[in-house]
Amino acid sequence: MGFILSTAASCSLVANDRLHILETDAPDYAPGLVASGRLPRLSVATTLTPASGSPVLQIIGVHSRPGHGDVPASRVLAAKAITPGRLPAGETSFCPNRQGIALAWITLSDKGSQGLRVDAAGPAIAETCSASLSISLAKGHILPDEPAQLKALLVDLALTQGFDLIVTTGGTGLSPRDTTPEATLAVIEKRLPGFETAMLLASLAKTHHAMLSRAVAGTLGQAIIVNVPGSPKAVRETLAALMPAIPHGLDKLRGDPGDCAQA
Repeated sequence: MGFILSTAASCSLVANDRLHILETDAPDYAPGLVASGRLPRLSVATTLTPASGSPVLQIIGVHSRPGHGDVPASRVLAAKAITPGRLPAGETSFCPNRQGIALAWITLSDKGSQGLRVDAAGPAIAETCSASLSISLAKGHILPDEPAQLKALLVDLALTQGFDLIVTTGGTGLSPRDTTPEATLAVIEKRLPGFETAMLLASLAKTHHAMLSRAVAGTLGQAIIVNVPGSPKAVRETLAALMPAIPHGLDKLRGDPGDCAQA
């Protein structure tokens, strides 16, 4: 079902231009499009296509705008143009569509979060997933090994942003600050022991040190969350073992009524 967004002045967009989509007008979020009525609940990776066919926009972030005085809190969607075009002044009807998989990765590294180490594992996640899955949006984060920060980010990515697949790298071993599994277990709703076993077997085929991994996997909302080790090589090995099952797993999380026994 379509909805209407309006802008006070016409604007021309080229690919990757950023703008905001607002529930109520806010000059501090210019350039912006304002919803006519209540803004639909949209997740990241949703595309918005106007009746004219261009520009096509993609939602890349979902945020909250704090309320103040008589102005209530509201949602703000960050969007980018994925095709060029011109938006006329006034109202434009958009049709939302969601295809592909929205991927978020989180690199846990004290040194990386301080800019003292280049993150190679995060890009390896994006590379491995993109080679096997239809990734429509990929976004990375770097955090220190702080469980409270990781828990908050996992909840935001899964329940507010609407990412489908969230992969953490690092913090799965025995070092004192390796707390990724504990933070993940604190927020997931359903554990995926089959994923954990597949990753362990894939790693054990390469090194006996894999038996020290404490990586876990599970679901939160409609997202699958997976812990993988911190080295790019281990990232590729463990994720490769999961790729065949991820699309079907996401379909079931979204309510696919198909019979798994006949798949």
